[in-house]
Amino acid sequence: MKKFIRTAIDLGKTYFQVHGLESEGGQSISRKMKRSKMREFYEQIEPCRVGMEACGSGHYWARELVAMGHEVVLIPPAYIKPYIKRGKNDAVDAAAICEAMSRPGMCFVPIKSADQQAVLMLHKPGKCSSSSAPMSVNALRGHLAEFGIIVAKGIGRVDELLALAQSDTKLPQLPNRPWLAWPSIWKVSTSRSRRGRRDRQGA
Repeated sequence: MKKFIRTAIDLGKTYFQVHGLESEGGQSISRKMKRSKMREFYEQIEPCRVGMEACGSGHYWARELVAMGHEVVLIPPAYIKPYIKRGKNDAVDAAAICEAMSRPGMCFVPIKSADQQAVLMLHKPGKCSSSSAPMSVNALRGHLAEFGIIVAKGIGRVDELLALAQSDTKLPQLPNRPWLAWPSIWKVSTSRSRRGRRDRQGA
Protein backbone atom coordinates (compact mmCIF):
# COMPACT_ATOMS: atom_id res chain seq x y z
CA MET A 1 0.00 0.00 0.00
CA LYS A 2 1.17 3.53 -0.75
CA LYS A 3 2.40 5.44 2.28
CA PHE A 4 2.18 9.19 2.94
CA ILE A 5 3.11 11.16 6.01
CA ARG A 6 0.19 13.46 5.28
CA THR A 7 -2.28 14.31 2.54
CA ALA A 8 -4.54 17.28 1.93
CA ILE A 9 -7.80 17.53 0.01
CA ASP A 10 -9.26 20.55 -1.74
CA LEU A 11 -12.95 19.67 -1.77
CA GLY A 12 -15.18 20.44 -4.73
CA LYS A 13 -18.70 19.64 -5.86
CA THR A 14 -17.64 17.13 -8.53
CA TYR A 15 -13.85 16.88 -8.45
CA PHE A 16 -11.42 16.78 -5.54
CA GLN A 17 -7.72 17.66 -5.60
CA VAL A 18 -5.42 15.56 -3.41
CA HIS A 19 -1.90 16.59 -2.43
CA GLY A 20 0.20 13.89 -0.76
CA LEU A 21 3.65 14.04 0.80
CA GLU A 22 5.73 10.88 1.21
CA SER A 23 8.31 12.46 3.56
CA GLU A 24 9.35 15.89 4.81
CA GLY A 25 11.11 17.52 1.88
CA GLY A 26 10.51 14.40 -0.19
CA GLN A 27 8.42 13.52 -3.20
CA SER A 28 4.84 14.75 -3.38
CA ILE A 29 1.89 13.82 -5.55
CA SER A 30 -0.92 16.00 -6.84
CA ARG A 31 -3.95 14.22 -8.18
CA LYS A 32 -7.35 15.36 -9.38
CA MET A 33 -10.09 12.79 -8.98
CA LYS A 34 -13.84 12.48 -9.21
CA ARG A 35 -15.78 12.63 -5.98
CA SER A 36 -16.78 8.99 -6.48
CA LYS A 37 -13.11 7.90 -6.59
CA MET A 38 -11.87 9.56 -3.41
CA ARG A 39 -13.01 6.84 -1.03
CA GLU A 40 -11.31 4.25 -3.22
CA PHE A 41 -8.04 6.23 -3.16
CA TYR A 42 -7.96 6.45 0.64
CA GLU A 43 -8.82 2.78 1.00
CA GLN A 44 -5.72 1.91 -1.02
CA ILE A 45 -3.17 3.87 1.05
CA GLU A 46 -1.92 3.36 4.59
CA PRO A 47 -3.69 5.36 7.31
CA CYS A 48 -2.24 8.86 7.42
CA ARG A 49 -2.99 12.40 8.55
CA VAL A 50 -5.46 14.16 6.26
CA GLY A 51 -6.17 17.90 6.16
CA MET A 52 -9.15 19.75 4.67
CA GLU A 53 -10.77 23.15 4.85
CA ALA A 54 -13.54 23.38 7.43
CA CYS A 55 -16.19 24.19 4.85
CA GLY A 56 -18.53 22.62 2.32
CA SER A 57 -18.79 18.89 2.96
CA GLY A 58 -15.64 18.84 5.11
CA HIS A 59 -17.27 17.40 8.23
CA TYR A 60 -18.91 14.59 6.25
CA TRP A 61 -15.65 13.55 4.58
CA ALA A 62 -13.79 13.87 7.87
CA ARG A 63 -16.18 11.35 9.43
CA GLU A 64 -15.83 9.02 6.44
CA LEU A 65 -12.02 9.11 6.48
CA VAL A 66 -11.82 8.67 10.26
CA ALA A 67 -13.96 5.55 9.85
CA MET A 68 -11.30 4.22 7.44
CA GLY A 69 -8.60 4.71 10.07
CA HIS A 70 -7.15 8.04 8.95
CA GLU A 71 -6.48 10.98 11.26
CA VAL A 72 -8.33 14.04 9.96
CA VAL A 73 -7.87 17.73 10.78
CA LEU A 74 -10.11 20.57 9.59
CA ILE A 75 -8.58 24.01 9.15
CA PRO A 76 -10.41 27.37 9.00
CA PRO A 77 -10.03 28.79 5.46
CA ALA A 78 -8.50 32.04 6.77
CA TYR A 79 -5.60 30.06 8.27
CA ILE A 80 -4.78 28.46 4.92
CA LYS A 81 -4.52 31.65 2.84
CA PRO A 82 -1.01 32.62 4.07
CA TYR A 83 0.36 29.36 2.63
CA ILE A 84 -0.93 29.87 -0.92
CA LYS A 85 2.31 30.52 -2.83
CA ARG A 86 1.08 31.40 -6.32
CA GLY A 87 -2.06 31.84 -8.42
CA LYS A 88 -5.15 30.28 -6.89
CA ASN A 89 -6.30 26.93 -8.30
CA ASP A 90 -7.28 23.55 -6.85
CA ALA A 91 -3.76 22.08 -6.91
CA VAL A 92 -2.27 25.16 -5.24
CA ASP A 93 -5.02 25.17 -2.62
CA ALA A 94 -4.44 21.51 -1.78
CA ALA A 95 -0.68 22.12 -1.42
CA ALA A 96 -1.40 25.09 0.86
CA ILE A 97 -3.64 22.94 3.07
CA CYS A 98 -0.89 20.31 3.25
CA GLU A 99 1.60 22.97 4.35
CA ALA A 100 -0.74 24.63 6.84
CA MET A 101 -1.65 21.39 8.61
CA SER A 102 2.04 20.73 9.37
CA ARG A 103 2.60 24.02 11.22
CA PRO A 104 3.09 23.85 15.00
CA GLY A 105 0.30 25.62 16.85
CA MET A 106 -2.13 25.50 13.92
CA CYS A 107 -5.74 25.84 15.06
CA PHE A 108 -8.09 23.07 13.98
CA VAL A 109 -11.88 22.87 13.96
CA PRO A 110 -13.49 19.96 15.85
CA ILE A 111 -15.21 17.47 13.56
CA LYS A 112 -18.97 17.65 13.98
CA SER A 113 -20.97 14.46 14.26
CA ALA A 114 -23.96 13.89 11.98
CA ASP A 115 -26.27 14.54 14.95
CA GLN A 116 -24.56 17.85 15.72
CA GLN A 117 -24.97 18.98 12.13
CA ALA A 118 -28.60 17.90 12.06
CA VAL A 119 -29.30 20.03 15.14
CA LEU A 120 -27.95 23.06 13.28
CA MET A 121 -30.61 22.47 10.60
CA LEU A 122 -33.53 22.64 13.02
CA HIS A 123 -33.93 26.43 12.82
CA LYS A 124 -33.11 26.77 9.11
CA PRO A 125 -36.33 25.71 7.30
CA GLY A 126 -38.36 28.59 8.70
CA LYS A 127 -35.83 31.16 7.56
CA CYS A 128 -35.55 29.70 4.08
CA SER A 129 -39.29 29.56 3.52
CA SER A 130 -39.25 33.32 2.94
CA SER A 131 -36.37 33.10 0.45
CA SER A 132 -36.51 32.72 -3.31
CA ALA A 133 -36.62 29.25 -4.82
CA PRO A 134 -32.95 29.30 -5.94
CA MET A 135 -31.81 30.47 -2.50
CA SER A 136 -33.85 27.74 -0.81
CA VAL A 137 -32.42 25.10 -3.12
CA ASN A 138 -28.85 26.32 -2.54
CA ALA A 139 -29.38 26.19 1.22
CA LEU A 140 -30.81 22.67 0.94
CA ARG A 141 -27.87 21.54 -1.19
CA GLY A 142 -25.41 22.95 1.33
CA HIS A 143 -27.08 21.22 4.28
CA LEU A 144 -27.40 17.83 2.61
CA ALA A 145 -23.83 17.95 1.26
CA GLU A 146 -22.76 17.75 4.90
CA PHE A 147 -24.35 14.29 4.96
CA GLY A 148 -22.85 13.20 1.63
CA ILE A 149 -26.08 13.66 -0.33
CA ILE A 150 -25.27 15.24 -3.69
CA VAL A 151 -27.04 15.49 -7.06
CA ALA A 152 -26.15 17.19 -10.33
CA LYS A 153 -26.54 20.94 -10.65
CA GLY A 154 -29.82 22.49 -11.70
CA ILE A 155 -32.96 23.64 -9.95
CA GLY A 156 -34.82 20.89 -11.81
CA ARG A 157 -32.94 18.26 -9.78
CA VAL A 158 -34.42 19.32 -6.44
CA ASP A 159 -37.04 16.52 -6.44
CA GLU A 160 -34.22 13.97 -6.83
CA LEU A 161 -32.32 15.62 -3.96
CA LEU A 162 -35.38 15.55 -1.68
CA ALA A 163 -36.06 11.91 -2.54
CA LEU A 164 -32.51 10.94 -1.62
CA ALA A 165 -32.78 12.79 1.68
CA GLN A 166 -36.07 11.16 2.60
CA SER A 167 -34.84 7.65 1.74
CA ASP A 168 -31.39 7.91 3.35
CA THR A 169 -31.39 5.67 6.41
CA LYS A 170 -28.09 7.10 7.68
CA LEU A 171 -29.49 10.56 8.37
CA PRO A 172 -29.81 11.24 12.13
CA GLN A 173 -33.11 10.22 13.70
CA LEU A 174 -34.00 13.56 15.27
CA PRO A 175 -37.58 14.39 16.28
CA ASN A 176 -39.38 16.14 13.40
CA ARG A 177 -36.47 15.52 11.07
CA PRO A 178 -35.87 18.98 9.55
CA TRP A 179 -35.21 17.78 6.00
CA LEU A 180 -38.80 16.49 5.86
CA ALA A 181 -39.97 20.12 5.95
CA TRP A 182 -38.09 21.03 2.78
CA PRO A 183 -40.61 19.73 0.21
CA SER A 184 -43.26 22.15 1.47
CA ILE A 185 -40.69 24.96 1.69
CA TRP A 186 -39.63 24.26 -1.88
CA LYS A 187 -43.24 24.45 -3.08
CA VAL A 188 -43.82 27.74 -1.21
CA SER A 189 -40.59 29.26 -2.54
CA THR A 190 -41.35 28.15 -6.11
CA SER A 191 -44.90 29.47 -5.90
CA ARG A 192 -43.68 32.85 -4.67
CA SER A 193 -41.05 33.03 -7.40
CA ARG A 194 -43.62 32.29 -10.10
CA ARG A 195 -46.09 34.80 -8.65
CA GLY A 196 -43.33 37.41 -8.55
CA ARG A 197 -42.53 36.83 -12.24
CA ARG A 198 -46.21 37.12 -13.19
CA ASP A 199 -46.53 40.35 -11.23
CA ARG A 200 -43.48 41.83 -12.98
CA GLN A 201 -44.76 40.77 -16.38
CA GLY A 202 -48.17 42.31 -15.67
CA ALA A 203 -46.72 45.61 -14.42
